[in-house]
Amino acid sequence: MTIPVGLTLRNMGTQSTRDLLRHCALEAEAAGYHSIWITDHIAIPPDDAEGSGGRYLDPLATLSWLGGQTTKILLGTGVLVLPYRPKVPLAKWIATVQELTGERLIIGAGIGWMQAEFKAVGVPLSHRARVSEEILEFLNECFSQEVVSANGQEFLFKPQPKKPPIFIGGAAPHAIDRAVKFGAGWIPMTTDTEKLAPAIKYFRAKADAAGTNAPVYAFGRLGNERNEVQDRLRALEEIGVDVVITGVKYDTADQFSSGLEKLSAQIS
Repeated sequence: MTIPVGLTLRNMGTQSTRDLLRHCALEAEAAGYHSIWITDHIAIPPDDAEGSGGRYLDPLATLSWLGGQTTKILLGTGVLVLPYRPKVPLAKWIATVQELTGERLIIGAGIGWMQAEFKAVGVPLSHRARVSEEILEFLNECFSQEVVSANGQEFLFKPQPKKPPIFIGGAAPHAIDRAVKFGAGWIPMTTDTEKLAPAIKYFRAKADAAGTNAPVYAFGRLGNERNEVQDRLRALEEIGVDVVITGVKYDTADQFSSGLEKLSAQIS
């Protein structure tokens, strides 16, 4: 199978220990996986903490640390909720992680959805699209010019490594339109080829008209048996998916290792 496959790692709950994260990242890298991905929740309310206990490690901090444990595997946020963080510190965070990890960072970005988290960070949910687009525009500026401006103040944007690839997560058409507007790739949160095929066709047409050639990374399950997984990967590649991001179920290092071994046999 030629389509690259990445893996989501658990940065939540009791599975988000440094030893288990390190184990998973090193095994994924040794097995030749394309990338590892960390999700983003910043303030889980007590009545919505089932499965995580409200414990989530910050995605950029986690990827920075995992970048120091690994050497070549790509490091993705899947997805970073843009309105949760002020744009200047966020841009600095992204540039620093990108530089210190040897330019292995991939930014999957979204506008968010959880009302409680928006309330906790003091950003109205109704402003999420506008704020996200302001941040995307600012990130493009930061990685394309040495002097940038925020709140009427010019400053030097350094360090300034190569801009990490940016992907917009979410459903068509809004996420696609936003991706095309900012020259970004698209991350659909499904591997259902019947749903994806017309959306990817729409994305490619819009991107071609804008003169961009951005990729599509699809997140989702692949199946239980090798034939099912192979058929799904082949179908995803045929409709224009460039990378597939999936995961294995685990609570312990041994469970991750056995799940990864099974997945590797299914996709090979």
